[in-house]
Amino acid sequence: MYTIIVGGGQVGTYVAALLLTEKHQIKIIDKNRDRIALLEQSLPAENVLLGSGTDPNVLEAAGIHKANVLAAVTGSDETNLVVCGLARMEFKVPRVIARVNNPKNAWLYTPEMGVDVGLNQADLLAHLIVEEMSLGDMMTLLKLRKGLYSLVEEKVHPDSAANGKAVRDLTIPKNCVLAAIIRKGELIVPHGDTVLQSADEVVALVHSTELLQLNALLGPVAP
Repeated sequence: MYTIIVGGGQVGTYVAALLLTEKHQIKIIDKNRDRIALLEQSLPAENVLLGSGTDPNVLEAAGIHKANVLAAVTGSDETNLVVCGLARMEFKVPRVIARVNNPKNAWLYTPEMGVDVGLNQADLLAHLIVEEMSLGDMMTLLKLRKGLYSLVEEKVHPDSAANGKAVRDLTIPKNCVLAAIIRKGELIVPHGDTVLQSADEVVALVHSTELLQLNALLGPVAP
């Protein structure tokens, strides 16, 4: 997969390094010469390009005609939206992802503006904090579908409704799937006759609206 990243700040640099580790082809663009010099200290020089991501000529030099994905992650919403519009409307990039800097501008990050996915960091962080405050010992491992689903992990509490019960007898939320059970370091694929035990680490995929239900099932019974 070939990815173009516009914006060589901390976010762009981290994404670029991660993609290179995963053996993807990338090109990262930034218009600041000092930042380019820093990028070349941590990334191969052939993956770095000096120029403005809002300049069609620079995007062409970066190989946008063969790009599968473009990620606009500069610190300016205006710049990110212009880059996304060019990528989608002018160059027909199949997948366009953008960083939302100011939550008040999130409404602009739409398919009509060329954006497939707008990542609102402030909103995601705020919701994660509130979620972690309300879910006790449940740990969020991964967010999917813009946060609509979560891959979570929680230990079965000794006083929970799930302790000592077979999976088939549990009142599992409708939009929830138990993916795995980790017991004393061993991975167990749960089936209907699998009996949960205290301290089992349950990994589940669950809809955001049903996190509290799952937490109530695996956590201590409310007094």
